[in-house]
Amino acid sequence: MKLINFNISEFDSPDLEGSGEEMKSNFLTKLQTARTLAGYPFSINSGYRTEAHNKLVGGSRNSSHLKGLACDISCKNSTERSLILVSLLAAGFTRIGIGTNFIHVDLDLSKSQNVIWTY
Repeated sequence: MKLINFNISEFDSPDLEGSGEEMKSNFLTKLQTARTLAGYPFSINSGYRTEAHNKLVGGSRNSSHLKGLACDISCKNSTERSLILVSLLAAGFTRIGIGTNFIHVDLDLSKSQNVIWTY
């Protein structure tokens, strides 16, 4: 799989170097599509998480980050938030969480689809 705008290490869990390799290729391909559509850099706050790191940050026991199917993208203001959100929807993502300074996106088909939530 070719990542044009990302380095796989951006998705590493902070406690395990190289763990970004655990990200699922279908998720990364769709994320790359969104990034291309946005024409704007995505800064990844959180990608793959080990169980220990997920627990440390208060993630859910069933977090999609544990499966390599999710990431959190940094956003500094409402303009960035809108640009990222529009591109994720255009790329076909159907599970999005909106926080004050990040957007969570995942491709976890074992969970409810066509949902947008806030933190």
